[in-house]
Amino acid sequence: MKLDDIKKLQQKKYRAELGHFLVEGEHLLLELQKAALHNPQLQSSHVYVTSAYEDWQSPFDTQLISDRQMAQIADTKTPQGIVAVVPMPAATTPSASVAGERAIYLHEIQDPGNLGTILRTLAWFGSFRCLLSPGSVDPYNPKVVRSSMGAIFHAPLELDVELGSLPARFPRIACLDMQGEPVQSASFKNFDCYLFGNEARGVPREQLIALAAQPFTIAGSGAIESLNLASTVNMCAYELNR
Repeated sequence: MKLDDIKKLQQKKYRAELGHFLVEGEHLLLELQKAALHNPQLQSSHVYVTSAYEDWQSPFDTQLISDRQMAQIADTKTPQGIVAVVPMPAATTPSASVAGERAIYLHEIQDPGNLGTILRTLAWFGSFRCLLSPGSVDPYNPKVVRSSMGAIFHAPLELDVELGSLPARFPRIACLDMQGEPVQSASFKNFDCYLFGNEARGVPREQLIALAAQPFTIAGSGAIESLNLASTVNMCAYELNR
């Protein structure tokens, strides 16, 4: 791939058009190498390095470029000097789900840092898949990829999952709400899908009613109005694995 095309991968429309995304930095490259051992599709990744990483041991095709060229293709202001162009994974289908796996559904989530942090948590605990609604932030956005710290390679993802499709797949759906049972309740673990809404708007009330979603809450002091979305998902994932 030409360097001019690699630079375009910072934009969603070109990631979709070219079928690749960017992975930047030493830690993420190590995670990519680890994931490629079990995922043949990732093995066709291509790595670009500056002289600082000229001796980098990589199973991928590797090309040496100048610092100026690296600055052109990297997303960060002060790049480390190592970037990989990674093929976009094949879409994860509902049939690919495994027994005992819980679904975390994110409705129109917008913040790249939130999504990356959530993916990191789900990959840490395992036995979760992440379902993203239409209108959500692109998980292959460079900021999501960086904040996931490599979890993008390990947490099963489904994109553009319509909210209305959930009942056909998941008989028991839970949601987070200010009014509901505590997440510490034993019943919190009895659901197949856990629904979380947009950072500012949540999920429309009428849609929650149509889904017959069971509300649960994380009790707080009441001093502030709400929790950060990623923090909410993190605490719920912990409770589900406690």
